[in-house]
Amino acid sequence: MTATTDGSTGAVAPEATSATTAPLTDTTPEAAGTHGAADRAIQRATDFLLARQDDRGWWKGDLDTNVTMDAEDLLLRQFLGIRDEATTAAAALFIRGEQRDDGTWATFHGGPGELSTTIEAYVALRLAGDAPDDPHMARASAWIRERGGIAASRVFTRIWLALFGWWKWDDLPELPPELIYFPKWMPLNIYDFGCWARQTIVPLTIVSAKRPVRPAPFPLDELHADARNPNPVKPLAPVASWDGAFQRLDKLMHGYQKVALKRLRKAAMNSAARWIIERQENDGCWGGIQPPAVYSVIALHLLGYDLEHPVLKAGLESLDRFAVWREDGARMIEACQSPVWDTCLATIALADAGLPADHPALIRAATWMLDEQIDRPGDWSVRKPRVEPGGWAFEFHNDNYPDIDDTAEVVLALRRVRHPDTVRMEKAIERGVRWNLGMQSRNGAWAAFDVDNTSPFPNRLPFCDFGEVIDPPSADVTGHVVEMLAVEGMSHDPRTRRGIEWLLAEQEPNGAWFGRWGVNYVYGTGSVLPALVAAGLPASHPAIRRAVDWLESVQNDDGGWGEDLRSYRYEDWKGHGVSTASQTGWALMALLSAGERDSKAVERGIAFLVETQTEDGTWDEPYFTGTGFPWDFSINYHLYRQVFPLTALGRYVHGEPFSAQGPNVSAKVSATVSADVSAKGS
Repeated sequence: MTATTDGSTGAVAPEATSATTAPLTDTTPEAAGTHGAADRAIQRATDFLLARQDDRGWWKGDLDTNVTMDAEDLLLRQFLGIRDEATTAAAALFIRGEQRDDGTWATFHGGPGELSTTIEAYVALRLAGDAPDDPHMARASAWIRERGGIAASRVFTRIWLALFGWWKWDDLPELPPELIYFPKWMPLNIYDFGCWARQTIVPLTIVSAKRPVRPAPFPLDELHADARNPNPVKPLAPVASWDGAFQRLDKLMHGYQKVALKRLRKAAMNSAARWIIERQENDGCWGGIQPPAVYSVIALHLLGYDLEHPVLKAGLESLDRFAVWREDGARMIEACQSPVWDTCLATIALADAGLPADHPALIRAATWMLDEQIDRPGDWSVRKPRVEPGGWAFEFHNDNYPDIDDTAEVVLALRRVRHPDTVRMEKAIERGVRWNLGMQSRNGAWAAFDVDNTSPFPNRLPFCDFGEVIDPPSADVTGHVVEMLAVEGMSHDPRTRRGIEWLLAEQEPNGAWFGRWGVNYVYGTGSVLPALVAAGLPASHPAIRRAVDWLESVQNDDGGWGEDLRSYRYEDWKGHGVSTASQTGWALMALLSAGERDSKAVERGIAFLVETQTEDGTWDEPYFTGTGFPWDFSINYHLYRQVFPLTALGRYVHGEPFSAQGPNVSAKVSATVSADVSAKGS
């Protein structure tokens, strides 16, 4: 979107939203050469992406996380008595292949060894028959002992070990099932937790109350710093501190565990079970992600559901669908699957790269996305009961937890397609926009799944040491929503302006924005800058100039951009890391939106993408550029290396997708949504 001189914005009508715009030209030989090379790279990348579309219209790339998914899958099967040798051998092959030279396992490519991940991987390989004195195992156990052993690992790791008597339940934090009865106004009620944590914690309250122990197939003394004293007493934090207060609260909960009324506890566990079953998706999974499914299966099994019960049978079958079998026979477990996200991003990339708006591939993709729109309330409606549904989720099946980010990007994708059913398209977009507006937080920004999910208490619980457990608004999601609203003709809507004001206030002193769901400041800046320009901020605005200056300052010598996961923890890593195709795409998208098409930085960035493209039209990218929990849980989306470089190349050659060429995309949608949401007082 290009800002006009008076600060307003223009956008093309749906029928004109075609990526067949004539390529922009530059008279310099250097620019002409870069332009031609970019055009050829676009064609190769387009062919690669089109060849990978499913016949039903969707795209889905593999989703790499870390080997705890694979280790916990084997531990689950061991606990349920269904572990088989073929699955075990395939999982072990994958886990061994991810071990670092020092014997450890990391949570992202090129990252440092991580204690809990290394412990879980080690135990999984013991299940597969690897001996403790095998060289690769001995290196791992020595490293584990040097860093405090099992006692220093996170709570989730110790819960898995407690299931087999390798750790004492008494030495784990308490989270009672009676939590299910806390009203939503009460601190630490289940809706104070982010949806991913909520879905995990509810079943774990049952597991924690039941405290099951299955026979251990072998001892794990070699993983204790001191096997004679596996859990040395640690001093409590000062009573006046938050940590100290919650540590003492946990002690009270341990006392309550011993005196809890049996009838109340049984009722609480049954209520928790009903809550779990009501949220099982049609494909058998829970929330479309692996961890809640694993713990839900265990919890229900402990309450007497046998493995042939339809709920458990469907749950276990859904977990099998998270498995990716590789050519070498290794089996990798995805933590999640991302077809809606991948499909809307692929649609945007192909349209911006020049594919006609009525191309059959785009029509199929749009039809599939329309079919995926969610028309029933989910957990988000607990705090927003008057907002009508209309969002999109991330996964194949996750009707209970649509997300704001996917919904914004799906709308942006649909606006690029000339679909034959225009009435259906307009209604779907109208509902999506209305739902996103209804999910705006009090501070004017948007989170991923919930509204005002910002309680300070869940992160303080000793139980919650596994990453983010709340869902506050973020710059990247807010940027995507603001961009979508601008394209829908709502740049001057008060709610959009509040989002813009929040974004401007959140800009870092160096000019970047923090990236919650992508790594990291490059992602945040790449998400926000196009949104601000789309909403009417001129390229000369100080915030935009600071962002441009920052991006140019962190460009690598090879012309690309890269940022390591360590930027979430260490200042020196902000904007720094090995150049990747996806992060270079984000930086270029930001710079292009800011009017920097003819800059040296853009020319070098485009050259990097052209020079590093493989012969088959893709890019190699082993580095993790997606974020689940900052630092704690990282993701390598295999389609990121394709869609973001292609989007950047397309915008370089064809210009910005929504330029001031015609009337607003949908003044009708804007007016309808504005009046409807205001009337409902969402």
